[in-house]
Amino acid sequence: MNICIATTDSEIAACYPVMRELRPHIAEDQFLSRVRNQETAGYRLAFVQESDGLVAVAGFRVGENLAWGRFLYVDDLVTLPAHRSKGYGAKLLAWLKEHAKKEGCVQFHLDSGTQRKDAHRFYEREGMTMNSLHFAENITPNNAFNPDAPKRRAG
Repeated sequence: MNICIATTDSEIAACYPVMRELRPHIAEDQFLSRVRNQETAGYRLAFVQESDGLVAVAGFRVGENLAWGRFLYVDDLVTLPAHRSKGYGAKLLAWLKEHAKKEGCVQFHLDSGTQRKDAHRFYEREGMTMNSLHFAENITPNNAFNPDAPKRRAG
């Protein structure tokens, strides 16, 4: 098992079939540009590669805020269904925690949808605790930074 950070366009694109399991709303033709846009804010993709291809992917970023200090936040963590319960997610999570230590982080965070009960059990088995509720509301943006907004044509 090999864990790497995707840096090239082809490596990022190869992560799409795995990420699609968690983020089916992102079209394949948008994936690379969305990842590249997020990289400007520190987003990175790590992947687990086996002889038959990529089996697990994690999107993450290192940040700092008043609440947590320096932290590593996992945006996305997913393993292909056929490869679940084989240790790939646990190895990737351990790799991310070690990466956080190397980056000088004092905390490690992720959010998980309330419906993802199997994921919650996995995170708890891996030593994580649920310590907050995350609240959200959809808004209609009024700027050009929305990657999902239709592109305006100059007229």
